[in-house]
Amino acid sequence: MNDCTIKSVLLGVAIGDAVGVPYEFRSREIMQKNPATDMVGYGTYNQSPGTFSDDSSLTFCLAEALTHGFDLQEIANNFIKWVEEDYWTAHGEVFDIGIATHEAISNLMNGDSPEISGGDDEYSSGNGSLMRIAPLLFHLSDKPIQERFELTRLVSGITHRHIRSVVACFFYLEFARFLVEGLEMQDAYKKTQVQVSAFLKTIAIPDSELALFDRLLQSDISQEPIKTIESSGYVIHTLEASIWCLLTTETYQEAILKAVNLGKDTDTTAVVTGGLAGLLYGVDGIPTSWLNQLAKRDEIEDLAERMALRFCP
Repeated sequence: MNDCTIKSVLLGVAIGDAVGVPYEFRSREIMQKNPATDMVGYGTYNQSPGTFSDDSSLTFCLAEALTHGFDLQEIANNFIKWVEEDYWTAHGEVFDIGIATHEAISNLMNGDSPEISGGDDEYSSGNGSLMRIAPLLFHLSDKPIQERFELTRLVSGITHRHIRSVVACFFYLEFARFLVEGLEMQDAYKKTQVQVSAFLKTIAIPDSELALFDRLLQSDISQEPIKTIESSGYVIHTLEASIWCLLTTETYQEAILKAVNLGKDTDTTAVVTGGLAGLLYGVDGIPTSWLNQLAKRDEIEDLAERMALRFCP
């Protein structure tokens, strides 16, 4: 693992976010008629090209905390700083925040511990923890699988405690670990299926919950036709769509545009896809014109370098 690996994840997330932001909430039908072909600005939130949203801001809040070691309260405090002080925003303004995330951060502001701040009901199964989980990869890499799961549960749970969100984050991070090891994406996917399935059978998760992940764990999501791939804010939809976009494309740019053109939650689908695609194709695989437009690029690269000081041998 090196600073370039960390940099490729952080930039991969932020670039995907920035490409998706102008199109958020547009239907697939509209996207099919006028597909995204490049990084543009304005649109849904009237933001300039290269502007990332809450997805990346919270990713950077997590990454920033990890530069000091693992402290759940520091991660939570950074989330509060994001809301109260516009910390790690693209242009000094929070312009998007999910309902469950907002409620959880409000709970933190009111004194709740980060271990209980996130919603744990079925209706809290949005993609708000999956979208920001990627930096945790670097803290987990050398730990046993039980500890990886437990730490993932804690970090997801700051905003999303339901087991569905936790398992989605865990699958994503395990897939990413295999990509870091240098596996080709299909091999990484197959190993993730085997390892995650075996582990989840050892912990007390209802069969009804495990069954929701069957398309990812028991089948081959890449063989699904596009009409069966959903791209809403539901965590399983986002995870399935992102893995599908990665497995059915051959470049970072192609993966991101495919994610955005699914419509609906365009920025988050592209964020989750972008973290993995960044790992797979590296910084050199990201279009230079996109990198050059990205807000706070220098600060993001500095954050990656500070993370590398802690996590790279």
